[in-house]
This record gives sequence, C-alpha cells and structure tokens, in this order.
Amino acid sequence: MQIFDTTLRDGRQAGHDMSFETKIAIARKLDELGVDVIEAGFPISSKGDEDAVRQIAHEVRRPVICALARTKEEDIKTAWRAIAQATRPRIHVFVATSDIHVEKKLRATRYDIFKMAVGAVKQARSYCNDVEFSPEDAGRTSPEYLAEIVSGVIDAGATTINIPDTVGYQTPWGFEKLIAYVYQMVPELRNVTLSVHCHNDLGLAVANTLAGVRAGARQVEGCLLGIGERAGNAALEAIIMALETRKDFFGVTTNIATEKIGPVCRFISETIGYPIDIHKPVVGTYAFGHSSGIHRDGVNKDRRTYEIMMPESVGWIGTEMELVSDMGRSGIRKRLCEIGYDGDALVDAIYPRFTDLADRKGKLSNEDLHMLAQEHFIREIIAREKLFNINTETIQYAPGIGSVHISRNGRVIQRGGIGDGPVAALFNAINDAVTAHGENIKNMELVDYAVVKGQGGPEAIAWVIVRVRLGNKEGYGRSGHPDTVKASAQAYIYAVNHMLQVPVHVEDL
Repeated sequence: MQIFDTTLRDGRQAGHDMSFETKIAIARKLDELGVDVIEAGFPISSKGDEDAVRQIAHEVRRPVICALARTKEEDIKTAWRAIAQATRPRIHVFVATSDIHVEKKLRATRYDIFKMAVGAVKQARSYCNDVEFSPEDAGRTSPEYLAEIVSGVIDAGATTINIPDTVGYQTPWGFEKLIAYVYQMVPELRNVTLSVHCHNDLGLAVANTLAGVRAGARQVEGCLLGIGERAGNAALEAIIMALETRKDFFGVTTNIATEKIGPVCRFISETIGYPIDIHKPVVGTYAFGHSSGIHRDGVNKDRRTYEIMMPESVGWIGTEMELVSDMGRSGIRKRLCEIGYDGDALVDAIYPRFTDLADRKGKLSNEDLHMLAQEHFIREIIAREKLFNINTETIQYAPGIGSVHISRNGRVIQRGGIGDGPVAALFNAINDAVTAHGENIKNMELVDYAVVKGQGGPEAIAWVIVRVRLGNKEGYGRSGHPDTVKASAQAYIYAVNHMLQVPVHVEDL
C-alpha cells in the first residue's frame, strides 16, 4: 500500500502558514516517516511554491516527489520544471468532472472536459513517465461518465488514477460501490494504481478511504493531522494505524515507520501552530488515556484489554491515565509508584481524600497526588509526635474573620480571630488556640509567607510556604490545597509544630 502525503499541498491550501523553510523541514520529516509519495505543492500557484517544490525535489531523494497541475499547458510545464530534478518525479493532473462543476464552475460540457483531461495527461506524459490523474469531485460525478473519463486518461498514459471525494459527500458504502463499478466498467484500471483521496465534511474521510482500500485502492491520500480545506482531509495517521492494526481485515502493509508518527505529527503541529486535539486518535494527549477504574484495572493487568495498539508503536507522548474520582485503587496505586511512592502502602490511606478532591476538581494532576501523599505523612508525624493538628474541613472564614479547630492529644480547642483579611484572621485564631493548649506563642512573628499556584485552572492546588520565628527559634511549613486560605492555615500550623517540636523538618513538608 502506497501512502501519498499531501500535507504540503492540500494542507497548506487550507491556509496553514508554511514558509519555504517550513515546507523543506516538513518534507524531510515525511521522508523519515517513510511516506511513498510527497505532494510537494502546486507550483503554478506562486513563485515561492515553485521554488519550494524544486528544493524538495533536489533534497529529498527517496520518495516520489509530486507536483499538482490543472489541465492547462503552463501549469503542466511549471510543474515539470519544479520536479525535474527529483529521483522519482510525478505530475498530478486534475480537472473537475461532476455536472455541477462542469456546468457552473468550468462552464463547459462533458465532452470538453474529456478532451482537456486526455490532452493534459498526454502532455504530462511527454515530460514524465509517472502521471497521476484526478477527476475532481468524483464522489458526485455520474458513475458512467467517471468510467468513461478514467478509461480515456489511462489510454493517454496515466499511471495512477485517483478517485477523490473532494467535498466529503460520500459514505463508505456508496464510495466502495462507486469504485467497484468503475473497476467493472474499466478493466484496464487493474493495470495501473488506483488511489483514493477523501475529505472530511461529514466526518467520514478515514472511513471512506478505508472503504476505498476494501474496493481495491492501493494508494491512499491524505494529510497528517487531517489538515486541509473546510473540515480537512483524511487523517493519514489514523488510516495508517487502521491498516496496521487490522492487517487481518485489509490484507495490506505499508512502508511507514509507525513509531515516528507521533514525533512527526508533533513537529508539524509545533511548526505550523496547529494544536492537536487532546482526544485525536493515535496522536492526541489522551489517545491512550483511561479514566474509569474498570479500564485502568484491565490496562494495569494487560494493556491489550483496552488498547488495540501500543502507545510506543506510534511514538506517542501524552497522558496515559487521567486522575479522576472513579479511577479505582489500582490506578492510583500505579500512578503513586510512577511518581516515586510505595503505592501499596499508601493507596488505602489517601483514597478517601483523593476521591473527595477529584470530585471537587474533576481531574487531578500528579502535583495533587504529591500533595495528598505528603499531607498523609505529615499527619502521621503529627499523630506520632503528639503535635498540633488542624481540621481543614472545619475551617470557616470571611473577609476579616475566621475560626479553626486545633487538636493535640485528643483535645480539640476552637478559636476565632480577626485580621486584615481571612488569612491573617485565621493565623490569629491559630495563635489563640495553641496558647489555650498551653504553649505561649504570643510573641511569635510571621517572617515569610508565599503562595505558589500549581498547574490547572481555578481549582489548581495552591502551595503555601510559611516561616515563623519565636526568639531564636524558627519554624517552616508548607501545605497544598485548592483553597488558598485553607492551605495557608494548614501551612501555618505545620510551621508552629516545626518551631515548637522540631521533629517535623522542612524537607518532610
């Protein structure tokens, strides 16, 4: 199966920024990927595009280098000038064949179009032994006329016949039927390469392309990431992996180095400023992500339970498992191990806090998981060393006021405080509660207070760092919570503990 990439022509035609240097760089990446044909551009469209196609033809030596041309004499001459230096040059000639295009756009007759197509293919063949012909809007062309024009251009010397669904009108069933009909009516089609080129206006470009393969096509055309006019072209990465994953069904192979699909797609995305949708098949950030606990448990035991291809087989980089409330203990355990903790020892201890936080935030980050683990360890130290603890769930505050519950050795003391804001009010309330427990910290001063917002939106973790001093003793505290005020109160009590008791070191916080 030949892979024909038109990212540099049809993809650029959609308005994506591709300078001379960008086109050369992308062409090199397509060569590394192993595509069989690179449609480098439409040389007649501009001097810059002609120069870029010529440079690609000069530099990129392995694949076929193709240039597009209308059925006009000057188009074909210009295309040939641009690709003449290629090791394997191809001229791609096209003309519209559907009645609406023939009558409304070209203001011609079917007979006129037939003569134009045959004449253009003969001219192209006089320059180049490899000539592709496309009847534009074949998906809406009369099957009888399509068969007639295909037969005519094969007789004129076309070596590849491309059947394009230019406006994304076809369905897989209709497209397969159309190609089967043309095969039946034009037996000589079996002596050339049949290609398909589908657009995505109804979201069927990949499905229609694969239907074409089922009908006998041995070249598929498209763009990486599916870029192209309107809703785009068929996404080559999805087509390639469908053929690779379902060899049993399609019975064909490609020359693509599939492990380079992800890197090349990311290169194109970054180069032209085209973001990849996070759920895009094969290359999206979450293409191999799993949220539900059932799915995660299956993947942890054997990836094949929910993955039909391996992430490494496409060079994928992304988020493998989303941290959500229903991911299950096995998923949390695995992620804890990945970020450096003993998952077996920790998962049950943090699970209730994890699900509560995930329900509030929707999705958590690794940073959130670190916070939950560290908080658990701090609470263990507090319990073991009989230090002060604060119940963040009982913290109440409003502008200028706040109240806390501070416990030690099973005794809980509630105090309220006032201040310039809710954080200052809570700090004053904590001071009163700690004093009521028997520790005199009236002269303790706040030396440093800093907030570092973590990853994400409004619900991201706020990391608060506090330093306090009483005489010649200092204490440090750090805590994270989606609520900055609550994180501040928690960090403050940790700093008090550090100063008074010492066993809680800043490194542990």
